[in-house]
Amino acid sequence: MKVTVHDSIAAIARADWNALAGNAFPFLDHAFLELAETTGSVAPNAGWVPRHLTLEKDGKLRAALPLYEKSHSWGEFVFDWAWAHAYEEAGLAYYPKLVSAVPFTPAPSTRILLADKHDTEAAQALIAAATQLAVDTDCSSVHFLFPAEQEISLFEDSGLLLRKDCQFHWHNRGYGSFDDFLATFTSAKRKKARRDRRRVHENGIRFRRLRGAELDADTWSTVYALIARTFMMRGSLPYFNQAFFEGLSEQLPENILVILAEQEDKPVAAAVFFESPTTLYGRYWGSDGHFDALHFETCYYQGIEYCIETGKQLFEPGTQGEHKISRGFSPVTTWSAHWLAHPEFANAVGRYLDEEGRHIERYIDAVDQHTPYKDEE
Repeated sequence: MKVTVHDSIAAIARADWNALAGNAFPFLDHAFLELAETTGSVAPNAGWVPRHLTLEKDGKLRAALPLYEKSHSWGEFVFDWAWAHAYEEAGLAYYPKLVSAVPFTPAPSTRILLADKHDTEAAQALIAAATQLAVDTDCSSVHFLFPAEQEISLFEDSGLLLRKDCQFHWHNRGYGSFDDFLATFTSAKRKKARRDRRRVHENGIRFRRLRGAELDADTWSTVYALIARTFMMRGSLPYFNQAFFEGLSEQLPENILVILAEQEDKPVAAAVFFESPTTLYGRYWGSDGHFDALHFETCYYQGIEYCIETGKQLFEPGTQGEHKISRGFSPVTTWSAHWLAHPEFANAVGRYLDEEGRHIERYIDAVDQHTPYKDEE
């Protein structure tokens, strides 16, 4: 088997990559990853150096791995700042490190792309190649962020440390309408959800759904200005630039959706979503001011309504946010897998992850008691 390290996703043929990635996760599409690189959001000067791996046997591509060399931990959503600080305190360098992830995208999905989904030999060979690359390039560690649950045993069998975390997802239980969905809530929670929606309506705010092909440069300028304003209020800039989103409209028009909130025909807020045949992914939100309950309506209720109408089974609105629970989202376990070259630090991190994992399990059990659903649900 031949393993090759690529310094850009463009070095790998789009058709070959997509044949491995499939269409279940839009973030793994070659176009998504290439736009992230060519528009400058993912580049060496931004602290992201592509190190994508491919594995061939008998001249055929058997497996691939999205991989980056990182000089920081921003944009990952699996927080290892404490590990980096401990390395620094010990006089060691935590950066650079290798990260297998979709940049700025905390969505669980396949990390090891396989021609044969049961080819554990190729999968384990790529894991071993990533750790060897870390050794060869003086990287402290390798991190697989938000892998699919069915990959966890592969990482465990390869001796990596597993880390648990929690997100809140919505599951479609065959609802015929949004009212059918609300009918599964307790009376108090149902009244609260309806009150939230009514406040938005009483403010004269209406919504438009725009698919990728309907989003021209002028519309993206409007949407991006709303997103950038909200990011800047939190002290940062958006991870992706406007050119990235414009490129998505051209190359992945069926995978992108914008819900635009308007008051007197003036855009006042927007939420950017991605979608696959089965799943809606909430990603970016922005507004030009405060409107009561507008965030909940634009980012959550509008997305749920869209899923019900289009028959999508899952809605992943992003990371964190216990306020999602009362809107019908339930806690689910997410994962990451880690290899650290320094044996003493690996042992220490392993002990920490054992305790952290037990805390996450207790947390999931606790918050699961506060979902809005009736007992029979």
